[in-house]
Amino acid sequence: MDVILLEKVENLGGIGEIVNVKSGYARNFLLPQGKAALATSENRDRVEAMRRELESKAAEELQAAQSRAEKLRELAGLTIPAKAGSEGKLFGSIGTIDIANACEQAGIEVERSEVRLHEGPLRVIGEHEVEIHLHADVTVPLTVTVVEQE
Repeated sequence: MDVILLEKVENLGGIGEIVNVKSGYARNFLLPQGKAALATSENRDRVEAMRRELESKAAEELQAAQSRAEKLRELAGLTIPAKAGSEGKLFGSIGTIDIANACEQAGIEVERSEVRLHEGPLRVIGEHEVEIHLHADVTVPLTVTVVEQE
């Protein structure tokens, strides 16, 4: 299925590009999220007319993501207290919600969907590297230290 991208999509393309994707990906993700439009001749003309507006909007979003990334880089790391057993294993786990809440307590707004845990939820005490994916072009590494709650 051919679609016209209305914003930059990671590993797919940039604004205004016509790409061929599987129909399920287009129907279930790209079209409902407003990231793409069907590649009809009418939509192609409309997107060409809107291209400048879309590019300026994308530039604003990129600038906002970069300013948030600077705030995250200034933050040395997060410390999250959690209940743990004698061997350092947590009772439960630290997930994306916990990390997003800790960022908000530090004064930086981070959505749950922006937190990337490549190895799954954090289940032991210690330092862990996570990524905060703010934009298709902006990803910030962050050190999360899980300490035993007293």
